[in-house]
Amino acid sequence: MVTTPTDCLVTIVIPVLHDTAALTALLPALSADASVQLVVVDGGAEHGPAWDALHAQYPAVEWIGAARGRAVQMNAGAACARGRWIVFLHADTQLEAGWLEFLRSLNNHPSVVGGSFRFALDSNARWARWIERGVWLRVRLFDLPYGDQALFARRDVFDALNGYKAMPLMEDVEFIRRLRRHGRLEHADITALTSARRWERDGWILRTIGNVTLLVLFLAGCPAEWLARRYYRRKAA
Repeated sequence: MVTTPTDCLVTIVIPVLHDTAALTALLPALSADASVQLVVVDGGAEHGPAWDALHAQYPAVEWIGAARGRAVQMNAGAACARGRWIVFLHADTQLEAGWLEFLRSLNNHPSVVGGSFRFALDSNARWARWIERGVWLRVRLFDLPYGDQALFARRDVFDALNGYKAMPLMEDVEFIRRLRRHGRLEHADITALTSARRWERDGWILRTIGNVTLLVLFLAGCPAEWLARRYYRRKAA
């Protein structure tokens, strides 16, 4: 993996596909600090005037294109990262205040190679609280956060691992399992607030059971390609 010189603290990589509305809400909430580089990686979706307006409104953002696929897009963003840390942020996830100071504090802890933020859903539904507790337990018991928790990694470690594997699904789980073999993961008590729209669309229980089933099958050795076919067939249905 080609290395770009480091000249800032954090690079935030945001992979997008049909995410104009979510990105419109996200970008104003991100730090305008000079130590933060923002990279938006477009997966080739067709865009309209709202997308063009975002480009004009945020000229400091680095807008790049890549082949469609979250792993491929995140690697493309990381390839032009200048930060000592890389944060991989979904367009429908917003970080609570204090995230930048938290990452800055980790510079004093060289044993920490990466980590995540605390998962939360933007819903008042009772099921949302149960899901949040379940995620908290998964992270604490198994040291296994998901991509919707704004995973982060030291830039040099990410490069040494050659980034994400080009998988159609479970690229976050596969990467975090490799990352934690190289040092300690730190899980911040700072919220990564994620849109609950997928749970509201699919049903709180059905989506949760589906996600857990996919994880168990993947850890049991099922190929990501086979799981992706099942996942996207279910999603289309």
